Amino acid sequence: MSDRHEPVRFFAGRSPADPGLALFLNAGDPGLDQLADLVRLLDEERVDCLELAVPFPDSVTDGPVIRRSARRALERGVDLDAVLGFVERVRPELRHTRIALLADWGHSVKPVGLEEFLRRARGAGADATLLHGLPPLARRRYLEAAERIGQPVVTTCYPNSPREVLAESAEFASAYLYLVAHFGRSGTAPAPDRSALAPVVATLKGLTPAPVAVGFGVRTAEDVSAMGALGADAAIVGSALVAEVERALEAGGDLLAALAGFVGGLRRRPSREEQLSNH
Repeated sequence: MSDRHEPVRFFAGRSPADPGLALFLNAGDPGLDQLADLVRLLDEERVDCLELAVPFPDSVTDGPVIRRSARRALERGVDLDAVLGFVERVRPELRHTRIALLADWGHSVKPVGLEEFLRRARGAGADATLLHGLPPLARRRYLEAAERIGQPVVTTCYPNSPREVLAESAEFASAYLYLVAHFGRSGTAPAPDRSALAPVVATLKGLTPAPVAVGFGVRTAEDVSAMGALGADAAIVGSALVAEVERALEAGGDLLAALAGFVGGLRRRPSREEQLSNH
């Protein structure tokens, strides 16, 4: 593995009329060979970011769709080593899509050690890391270790997070800042409350030069466009895509064709007037 790679900017060139798009998938659902083809498709579709999860069981923050997906991946034997090997193989082929590696603290990170995990993620070519279930007391240690090692990170916060949490998330967001629109489990949240989110997005953008992406409850092209309209740099779609994977696998048809249609449908093409106003 290479131990160095240059950090890249996420969602570069996007605008409120054409916000960035990040998609979530569990590594191993579909299987890694099919997943490699799918990631290449996302790159061709100019999806800006793939949040690729090392699968872990019984997530308390995920609804049934993502939990079933993680179970399928785990049953295929996909673990941290397999996911890092996958990233190392696939990432050099990608021209547009960045990979943010999501890992659970207890299942994947703690067993190998925080700094070892960060070094291995960086060496595999992950453009960013995002930790799930990180204990609050370990948060500062993680952020400082990532900064020291040179591994960009995705930080998270909620609209009603205390001001000091917003400030810390903004300070350490070296890849992008993930604004989680709702408390609750993925796949069960309503569409984001635009009136509540807009002032939070404005506050965060005043605190950090990093892009701000909004997720949880984002399912459609209308939702993606709405996130751009309220000032976010990008929208994150998770459960809706994972559900499409599940349906395609159950149907036994052309997985890539089904997902190409779904991903293409998440983009509202800007009008000519909007395109001209951005040049």
